[in-house]
Amino acid sequence: MTDTVDKPVRVTGEEAGRIKREALGIADRRTEHGSTRRVPSSRAKEAGTQQRVYRYRFYPSPAQAEQLEKTFGACRWVYNEALTLRVGAWEQHRVSVGFAESCRALTGWRQASGTSWLREVSSTVLQQSLRHLDGAFTRFFKQSATYPQRKTKRRSRNSATYVRTGFRWVENPELPGTGRLTLAKQSEPLDVRWSRPLPQGADPVKLSVTRDRAGRHFVSVLVEERIQPLPAAFLPGGREPRAVGIDLGLAALVTLDDGTKIDHPRLMRKYEKELARLQRGLHRKKKGSANRDKARERIARLYALISDARKDMLDQLTTRLVRENQVLVVEDLAITNLLRPATGRGRRRKAGLIRSIKDAAWGELLRYKCAWYGRTLVIVDRFFPSTRRCADCHAKGAPLDVSVRAWLCAECGAWHDRDVNAARNLREEGMRLYRLVSCALQSGRVPPPVIKASELPAVLPAV
Repeated sequence: MTDTVDKPVRVTGEEAGRIKREALGIADRRTEHGSTRRVPSSRAKEAGTQQRVYRYRFYPSPAQAEQLEKTFGACRWVYNEALTLRVGAWEQHRVSVGFAESCRALTGWRQASGTSWLREVSSTVLQQSLRHLDGAFTRFFKQSATYPQRKTKRRSRNSATYVRTGFRWVENPELPGTGRLTLAKQSEPLDVRWSRPLPQGADPVKLSVTRDRAGRHFVSVLVEERIQPLPAAFLPGGREPRAVGIDLGLAALVTLDDGTKIDHPRLMRKYEKELARLQRGLHRKKKGSANRDKARERIARLYALISDARKDMLDQLTTRLVRENQVLVVEDLAITNLLRPATGRGRRRKAGLIRSIKDAAWGELLRYKCAWYGRTLVIVDRFFPSTRRCADCHAKGAPLDVSVRAWLCAECGAWHDRDVNAARNLREEGMRLYRLVSCALQSGRVPPPVIKASELPAVLPAV
């Protein structure tokens, strides 16, 4: 007979307030005598608008670069200190510390003599770092992410988020969509390269300033704009929506149901010799030397080149598919399972498969553009036998190894290209799901931007 273990009891009420005040150093909430607490309301998005991010490169002056360096370091320090506070409060005192308590602790850190350097950074930026930590805990409790980890200078991304009170935006009347962008704690505007204008009349809602491994600075501007849907795409001579089945693969990046194949760029394979040469040079440099930092920066610039080329290729491909088709059908692939570390027999082959999947960047395709432009993305269930089902007679064959690129149907004798057959089956199954949802909708309503087969039983009663 096993002993029962009591679950830890959460401390609440006045006792929790005393522990926060005396043991954790978190001040009480300040309220005026006789006043009622006002819950701040979040800014609601305007009806009919979409949030869109425009990314620009900027070139900071030495003073701006120094101030941004302090900001990145302060955001990282506040994130780690708040994480330590929340973990220690629960493990040692069984007290939960949320975003509000973290903000009051931040006020104490900024006033303390040992951490007075935090006052050199805008408080709104540091509060956004606390919001990021709170969001990380929320995703963990929803079991959609792992437990939050501490940020390090070498491994973590250098970034800072500025809300509307943390920057000043003055639009240029001669060039609408461009202007002067000045961050908090800085006196001069950023030298931004306006590669394309912001939507005319749209004020930035939020900014995210980042510095990548190659030393480049970028500002991502979040705006709310009204994106006009594209004209509906129908087949010639009727009202049947134009649909395309998309099979994501490794031999070809994308295979369409009409037999079109978009070749895989294989950028990592293209630059692997250059990367190996630079890596060997890095390991020959003395640790802590300036030459080692230069070698590391050269590697970072090459990786940035690969990343930029991949993003540009994927952006052009997805835009083309969305413009040409009304319904786009893909398979619900378990990317997380495919990227598990390779172990045991065949680990070399599995490692090569993982590299190809990462190089293809499968997770960045299609979803948000369908919502923007009035298209429908249908995600077929991952257990649907798209590869081994004959697209002509619908006979289901035996499971196929990854190395089998073509096969013969034993029932009707049709010879199938593996990827083209899968794309045809996906299109047929996707259109079946699309019609099922469309018929259940009330007159005048349009299908949702995303139809997922695994969520269909819960969606159909709602529509």
